[in-house]
This record gives sequence, structure tokens and C-alpha cells, in this order.
Amino acid sequence: QGGSVKAGKMPEGEKTRQCKQEEEQPQKEEEREGLIEFYSSYQELFQFFCINTTIHGAIRLVCSKKNKMKTAFWSVLFFLTFGLMYWQFGILYREYFSYPVNLNLNLNSDRLTFPAVTLCTLNPYRYSAIRKKLDELDQITHQTLLDLYDYNMSLPRSDWSTLSTQKRSSRSLLHHVQRHPLRRQKRDNLVNLPENSPSVDKNDWKIGFVLCSENNKDCFHQAYSSGVDAVREWYSFHYINILAQVPDAKALDESDFENFIYACRFNDATCDKANYTHFHHPLYGNCYTFNDNSSSLWTSSMPGINNGLSLVVRTEQNDFIPLLSTVTGARVMVHDQNEPAFMDDGGFNVRPGIETSISMRKEMTVRLGGSYSDCTEDGSDVPVQNLYSSRYTEQVCIRSCFQLNMVERCGCAYYFYPLPEGAEYCDYTKHVSWGYCYYKLLAEFKADVLGCFHKCRKPCKMTEYQLSAGYSRWPSAVSEDWVFYVLSQQNKYNITSKRNGVAKVNIFFKEWNYKTNGESPAFTVVTLLSQLGNQWSLWFGSSVLSVIELAELILDLIAITFILAFRWFRSRQKLSPPGPSPNSHDNTAFQDETPGLSAPRRFTVEAVVTTLPPYNSLEPRGPSRDGEVG
Repeated sequence: QGGSVKAGKMPEGEKTRQCKQEEEQPQKEEEREGLIEFYSSYQELFQFFCINTTIHGAIRLVCSKKNKMKTAFWSVLFFLTFGLMYWQFGILYREYFSYPVNLNLNLNSDRLTFPAVTLCTLNPYRYSAIRKKLDELDQITHQTLLDLYDYNMSLPRSDWSTLSTQKRSSRSLLHHVQRHPLRRQKRDNLVNLPENSPSVDKNDWKIGFVLCSENNKDCFHQAYSSGVDAVREWYSFHYINILAQVPDAKALDESDFENFIYACRFNDATCDKANYTHFHHPLYGNCYTFNDNSSSLWTSSMPGINNGLSLVVRTEQNDFIPLLSTVTGARVMVHDQNEPAFMDDGGFNVRPGIETSISMRKEMTVRLGGSYSDCTEDGSDVPVQNLYSSRYTEQVCIRSCFQLNMVERCGCAYYFYPLPEGAEYCDYTKHVSWGYCYYKLLAEFKADVLGCFHKCRKPCKMTEYQLSAGYSRWPSAVSEDWVFYVLSQQNKYNITSKRNGVAKVNIFFKEWNYKTNGESPAFTVVTLLSQLGNQWSLWFGSSVLSVIELAELILDLIAITFILAFRWFRSRQKLSPPGPSPNSHDNTAFQDETPGLSAPRRFTVEAVVTTLPPYNSLEPRGPSRDGEVG
């Protein structure tokens, strides 16, 4: 029995180990049953990554861990390489998001549609509706030139009676011209020359006119160093006011096509009225646009001078306005269909007595829109209303922008541009100070204060014609007699100046080839990925799977950080002592006997100990103890 009693007795350390084994056994079973194994520390994570990754150089961080110098060297080299690689990545991304383009040049060969050709007389016409006012303006100009330059401009005697009659009217032209007289002004301070001032050196003065606001508090001095320019600008200002006073002056059609175009031929076929349209330009006179009808456009079967447009035009002035136009000849412009003819921008003059041969070469430009450039497809996304009955062009937008600002600021529209809805053209009989407002606004427009040049963007598709001209005398000295005789018989042309009376124009394609300038993206997504892969292979000699390994490392770092933070938070909760309860037992003495046990295992050990009987209950009682011991 004594042996049995000794066998039932267990040392305290053995009891503790047994408790630990019983507790760890289910944990091992849970680990074997788990589907995912995770790292217990950052060191274990990085060590596993460096040993198993396919990125070159990473394994050196583990293999050289016994040599701290090598470990430091490979660590610096590894992270320096990473920094250089991502620096190159930044350069590639910056280039990609700058949206560069490649310029593609293509030469195409095909039958070409002939462009539109606009030809103007280069001299404004005296319409019968405004003839009396123009005669009065000529008389005022005659007196002005006499006062400034002592020049007596010859005028028909009948005009003097017209002037004396119209002077009696309170709202005559003279009344308004006197508000904007042409004067001689000092060059430095623009002080007006008094009426009775003695003659001085003409080089010390400028010629100009003054435009004042409606209350005469502010004035704009429009001065010119050239007297010719000053007279033309001053005369043109009053001429525009006369045109604006006539209702539908732009619709007046007093053109005489046969009196200006003596011969018209395209591809050896004679032109007719169905091949041209007419409009009147305030400064360039009657204008005729050929091949502007989109329903029946001309096409060039072959290149060369005999397969284009050939015109014989009259250049002799007759009943025109010499104060507006100081040149003789005609003005021609080549442009695309459904585009207005801006004769100031793209036109050039044809000399009288000269045959002008103009060879063309077509050139198309196609730009990339969106992020690659700020071009517009049709102008619908441009914040400027198109006032022209044509498709969008940059010049159409710029002129529409100026006209809209003119209506907004000055209360009326400039006569040279289309009329917006609900507006009327400027006329100093209704808008007294519109000239002052116009010249102030024009100065702001040229300085881009209005922002028209920024608002109006280039079209994504545009067609241009590169022109080159050759000149020769026409008709020649030996043939001019019979040429002018035939023209006089056929066109009833009264010859007064043979050499300056006619001119010939030939317009044709130089060759069938036309050039197309296109754009294509220089840096696509495929190009970006290829360049990134090249940099990755250069610095680490790895592949796409290596990138996935690096992404996996980052995800594992995030996961283990959350896990360790969660464990730390739970351990802090368990270490905090709970408040005492009234039914709790005092186990302080037992806890002191086992100081090596950690806090999470305390409850298990206490449960085992509390089930043991008291130590004294194992000792025999009474006198029988001695007998048993013996």
C-alpha cells in the first residue's frame, strides 16, 4: 500500500509539463488541419522571399548573413538598383502622359477634285443706291486734300451741285464727316495743327483722325506715318458708314460677269453661269467664285496647264472708286469648297498685261484630337458661335469672335463680317461713337486681350493648296493687235489702254500626287509595357512573374502587419487585470509557487491544481502509522 501511495505522488515540474503537453496537443492538431500557413515574423517573411524569389541578387541578402559587410553591401546595392529602376519608370510614365505623336508623311496619287477659285475686280463699285452719298464724300475728300497737300483732285462738275444740295440737310454726310476730320498732327504728342499755323517741315507731322466717345471725355488718335494710308483709312471709314445706311447693301447685284470675265475655260470646256457664284466685297469689289457648287464639282483628269482653269479678265478701271483702291489688276484666291474666301489672308494680285500661271499642289493635314492636341473636329466644342454659313475654320472662328465682341461692347456689328441675329451694322447716324469703340476693340483684339486666338482652335482635318506662280507678258508685242481686235468684236470691249486693259490667269495642278500629313501616337500602352519590361530586365533580369512575386511580398507585409497588430491588441487586453468579484477564490499563494507560468496559461494550471486533495490527507493517522512504516 505504501508503494501504491508513492506511485500516486507526482512531482510539481512533471505536472506542469503534462499540462503544457495537453494544451499544445490540440494546437498542433489545428495546425495540421489548417489550409494556410503564414509567417510569424517579418524576418521569416523576408528570408523566405529572398531564398525563393526569381529576382536576381535577392538571395545574396540571405547567403551572406554571416558576413555583415557583405550583407550591408548587397542591401545597399539591391535598394539602389530598385531606386534607379523606378526613376526610369518615372521618366517613361512622364513621356507617356505627355502624349507625343509621330508625323506620318504619305504621298497619294489619284484624280483630284479641283478647288474653288475666287476672283475679284480689286476695285469697289459705285452702286446706284449710294452714288449720291459717294459723290458727296468725294467732294469732301477733294477739299481735305486741297487743305492738307494743296492737291486739286479732278472731279466731274455735276458733283458740285449735288454737294450744295445735300449740305442743306441737317443730317447730311458733311455733318458726320466734320466730327471725324482728317488732320495733320505732331509726331510726338499728337497735338492738332491750328488752322492758321505756318508751314513747317512735313517730316515732323503725321496725318490722322480723332475718334471720340459719345460724351467726348475720351478720344482715340488714329495716326499714320504715310499720308496715302491715312487718306485710304479715313475714306474707308466713311465709306463703310454709307454702305451700312443702305438696307441689304450686300444683296445688291449690279455685277456684269461678261464685262469682267472675257473668257473662261476648264478642261477645254467653256464655263457658264452654273459654274460660279457672285458676292460683293467692300474693298475688293465684285467677286466671282468658281467651282463652289458641291453638286457638280470639277475634277482634273490630268495635271498641266491645259487641264485647269483659264481666265481672261478685264483690269481696266471704269466708274470705280480710286480713293479705296490704288492698284490695277485683279485679286485671286484658291481655297477649299464650303470655305469663305478671305481675300485679305490668302489672296494675291494679278498684274494687268501679264499671263499668270499658278500651279497647285494639294496638301492634307490630319491631327489627332483628344489628349494629343487641342484641335476640334467640327467646331461644336469651341465656345464661339459660327456666324458664317460654312464649315468651321480657324479664321471663321476668329472673325466670328471679334464680331460677337463688337456687338457686345459697341452695340452694333462691323460691316465686313456677317451680321449676328438681332443686331444691326454700325452707322454713325445711329451709333455716334462706334468708330471710337471699334478702334479701341481692334487694339485689344490684336493684343489678344479678347482671347479669340486662344478660344479658336485648329481643325483636326484641313486641306491647303501650295501655290507657285510664273509670269509672262500677255499678249505679246507681235500678237496684241489681233488679240485686242477680236476681244473688241466679241466682247464689245472699248480699248483705251491696251497694256493695262486685260490679264490672263491659268490655275492648274502641278502633278497628281498630293501629300497627306498624318499623326499617330508615339507612345501607346503596348510601347509603355515594352519599355517597362526592358527596364525591369535590365536592372533585375526577371520577368512578369517576378513582378507578381513582388506584389505578393507587399500583400504579405500588409497582412502580417495587421496580424501582429491584432495579436498585440489582444495581449494588451488579457494583461489588463479584471475587477475583483465577491465569489472569487484567493489563489495568490499558489500563483507564487509557480512564477514561471505565463499569463495566458495561468487558468489551465489552476484548474489542475484545484482538483488535487490536500497534502495532509495522504498521511496515515493514529498509531497504525508506525507499524506500517516499520
